[in-house]
Amino acid sequence: MSRAVVVGAGMTDFGPHDQPIEELFADAAFASIDDASVSLDEIDAFYFGNALGGQAESDTHLAPKLATHIGLQGIPCQRFEDACATSSNAFKHAVQAVESGIHDVALVGGAERCTPETGLGTGEMTKIFASAAHRQYEQPAGLTFPGVFALLTKRHMHEYGTTEAQLAEVAVKNHHHGQFNPHAHFGKDTTVEAVLDSPIVADPFHLMDCCPFSDGASAVVVVSSDLAANFAGEPVDVTGVGHRTDAIPLADKTSLSATQSARDAAREAYEQAGIRAENVDFAEVHDCFTGAEVLAIEALGLFEDGRGGAATGEGRTYIDGELPVNPSGGLKSKGHPIGATGTAQIVELTKQLRGTAGERQVEDAKTGIAHNLGGDAGTTVVTVMEERV
Repeated sequence: MSRAVVVGAGMTDFGPHDQPIEELFADAAFASIDDASVSLDEIDAFYFGNALGGQAESDTHLAPKLATHIGLQGIPCQRFEDACATSSNAFKHAVQAVESGIHDVALVGGAERCTPETGLGTGEMTKIFASAAHRQYEQPAGLTFPGVFALLTKRHMHEYGTTEAQLAEVAVKNHHHGQFNPHAHFGKDTTVEAVLDSPIVADPFHLMDCCPFSDGASAVVVVSSDLAANFAGEPVDVTGVGHRTDAIPLADKTSLSATQSARDAAREAYEQAGIRAENVDFAEVHDCFTGAEVLAIEALGLFEDGRGGAATGEGRTYIDGELPVNPSGGLKSKGHPIGATGTAQIVELTKQLRGTAGERQVEDAKTGIAHNLGGDAGTTVVTVMEERV
């Protein structure tokens, strides 16, 4: 079985855009196609992620619509929806199709419009996104995702002594990284004091503990390793993709202080790649809230349970630390266009493993992982990528 490799990567700026979704995605798609130097007639499948288009913009059946817009009509196209894990799940399916020989060259990506430019405010968008929670048990009680992750984080604080200051350190670190990312929604430094002085959204989260809704798009070109030499883009190996789910609603989870789907997905991805957590050089994780990053780096085995907050406060997860986390700035600084987030993480892994990440480059990056969760961690996809040797 041939291995899948990424030979092209591209993304738009994350933040407010006034383009319709087909034009927004086209910018990222053509950036990845140009990076790979692949012609449109060589692409034989299109996998697309979008979570909110049907509810927010009354725009569905998006995969063939966007394929038509960029000149790919006629090939197999599929739209995926898995809350925030939408385009990482699309990526997983593209990888599997290429590795199995069903397709040779696939375009994979995602796009979302979440800012007021859609005509909807933050409150309405938050309500729409809460549809990823349990329809019968949690939505009627008014539970939205700041509350979901606040509950998970408060339990972690209770069990391990994680502090609000340590959560704030996650935001400070990711904003520090984000200032070096030209695509970031909020590419500027902040301080622990500024985070703790910002308004409370859902205890223990202040406003600055929360990622923004963003508009944006991202895309990658996935090909069989047997064909990688045919394309100009420097190939990066995809060596493992784990995909697991956990119980929804929260009340049915076995633990609130540990995201089980991430642990299971990481175990699967590591096994496929033939590595262990200690072999990882850097990670892109789903920091929709600062507490989510703490839970993620423990679930991935990068730090012991209960040590994620302290590790960040000690500087161990900075770009120049022992295990850099979110060198892109993460969702907190880079932004979070729901359907584009998963493949945006793959774009960052590709750049880091090529050594082309500029001022945010992780030194000697050879193995990276991406962690992308959906909803209340009911779905998690973990991807291992490695420098080609």
